[in-house]
Amino acid sequence: MKIPVNLKHKPVIISENYENIDGRKAYNTDAKGLSLGLAQWNDRGKLDISAKVWRHTGEKWSRQSEELPIHRILDLAILICKAKSYFGEAYKFPKFYDPDKDLIDRIGLQGDAMNVSICKDNPMIDEDIKLFMQSLSEDDEILSERLRVLSNILKEMGY
Repeated sequence: MKIPVNLKHKPVIISENYENIDGRKAYNTDAKGLSLGLAQWNDRGKLDISAKVWRHTGEKWSRQSEELPIHRILDLAILICKAKSYFGEAYKFPKFYDPDKDLIDRIGLQGDAMNVSICKDNPMIDEDIKLFMQSLSEDDEILSERLRVLSNILKEMGY
C-alpha cells in the first residue's frame, strides 16, 4: 500500500511494508507504513523533520496515524532501553521496584537531564508493573532483535 504524499506530512524516507514487521501484530495491523519527512506542523520558513506511523482502516487512511518529531523518537528509544535494562534487574525487589526510590536514572540531555522513574502515582502500580514486565518478557525476542540492529547501525556510524 502506497503512503499518501498529498497530505500535510511530506514523506521523504519511507517504509511501505511496515505491516509485515509490526511486532506481535505483523501481518495483522492497521500500521501500514513509516515515514520520515517534513512535519505537518511546519510554519512558513521553519522546517522540522518528523516520523509518521501511517495507519489504514482497510478503507481509508486513518486520522489516528501518528507523527512525532525525530528527537522524541530517540528520547522514546532511550526510555525503552532504560526500562528494559531496569527490569532485567527488577527481580531483586519484592514488588519489582523500590517503593522508597522511584527515580531509576537521570540521563543528561541538552544541559539538563531526562528523569526516568517508576510512576508511583499510579494507584495500580504493583499490578501494572507485573503486567509491564510480562509484556517485556513476551516481546523480548522482538525487542532484542531491533536493539541489536540499532546497536550495529550506531556502531557503523561511529557511536
